[in-house]
Amino acid sequence: MSSNRFEIKVFMQIFVMRHGQAGMVAASDALRPLTDKGIKEAQEMGHWLSKQAPCFDCVLVSPYLRAQQTAEAVLSKLVNVGKKETLSIITPEDNPKAVHDYLDAICSIEQYQHILLVSHMPLVSYLIAELTSDNAMPIFQTASVAQIDYDTEQMKGELLALISPSDIK
Repeated sequence: MSSNRFEIKVFMQIFVMRHGQAGMVAASDALRPLTDKGIKEAQEMGHWLSKQAPCFDCVLVSPYLRAQQTAEAVLSKLVNVGKKETLSIITPEDNPKAVHDYLDAICSIEQYQHILLVSHMPLVSYLIAELTSDNAMPIFQTASVAQIDYDTEQMKGELLALISPSDIK
């Protein structure tokens, strides 16, 4: 007796973004604000993101000021966003494996199609290596976005693109 089994792949798009250009002087690293250029970069990438996904189910943002400001500038260009959540485990020196585990956990609960994560170097580079099969670890320019086609069953993805503001001008 033969068995016809259909394997259904469940993919989602994960967009990992580094914050826009930030000032160098602040009371602490967490309080560094975006420069005018950083705000413009984030808005440009928000416009680009609006063309990549019809909606974002979830936007995860580092609690650091520059990431929060980047997310606000990006969100001003997006039409349909489900929820925005500040996530304390995506600061510059956090553990990419913990972030990967968190993403897998929410994907097992929610039926997200598009997630945007706004964070910092070096975490964003390490996270791409953690999330993808080829372990690529790209260097992100400010406000760059990596697009990953993520297989929720295999818990691994493929890096489709790394786009910076200079690429879309």
